[in-house]
Amino acid sequence: MAMRSKLVAGNWKMHGGMAQNLDLLGAIVAETAVLHNAGFAVCVPYPYLAQTQTLLRDTPIQWGAQNVSQYDKGAYTGEVSAAMLMDFGCRYAIAGHSERRALFGEDSRTVALKFRAAQAAGLIPILCVGEMLDQREAGITEQVVAEQLDAVIESAGINALVQSVLAYEPVWAIGTGKTATPSQAQDVHAFIRDRIATHSPEVAAGLKILYGGSVKANNAEELFAMPDIDGGLIGGASLVADEFIAICRAANN
Repeated sequence: MAMRSKLVAGNWKMHGGMAQNLDLLGAIVAETAVLHNAGFAVCVPYPYLAQTQTLLRDTPIQWGAQNVSQYDKGAYTGEVSAAMLMDFGCRYAIAGHSERRALFGEDSRTVALKFRAAQAAGLIPILCVGEMLDQREAGITEQVVAEQLDAVIESAGINALVQSVLAYEPVWAIGTGKTATPSQAQDVHAFIRDRIATHSPEVAAGLKILYGGSVKANNAEELFAMPDIDGGLIGGASLVADEFIAICRAANN
């Protein structure tokens, strides 16, 4: 069995400002310097990548973007390419976050193209999959997650997952205060890993699958204790230094 180290990645969403970023990152760096058993990252809005690079350059915390264009370069006004992200020392780019799928119309095919574009430039995509409340209530969670996952496997190949991170986001548990129970989350994580194992047991065993549904300081330890949960993609709690640090500590234990 592959020993997978934990990863905690903050997703600031459309939040931040030069002054508050300085305070937040300063506080996190001071505390995570002594944590060596897990990996840490923050995915920040594009305009703050330069500041983040400057502040985190010589720290254990990596950084990344919340989205990436599926195009390399050209007449795509407002888009940001993977090569541009590499200029700012990014390690990660989120692909297919539920908000990108729901609010900005990104379908699984587009997400697969973004995944491939990120990887081709040398980034590690954090691929998000997950179901809406009505889909969970209809009992089609596994069907929805499988479709989102299969689109990437069919497009990029199973071995592409080696240089990636997955994140399971039950969309109904994001920002709603509802959290999947650790066992509900574990069930879907196990389903994802089993589905990947049908293509390659080795890839499945080594793949980090993060949980992205309202992870907080008070539930992180219990979630991270589950056998197939390898850390968290943290939304709101990543904007509060004490919360994020507590989650990082839980992953480090």
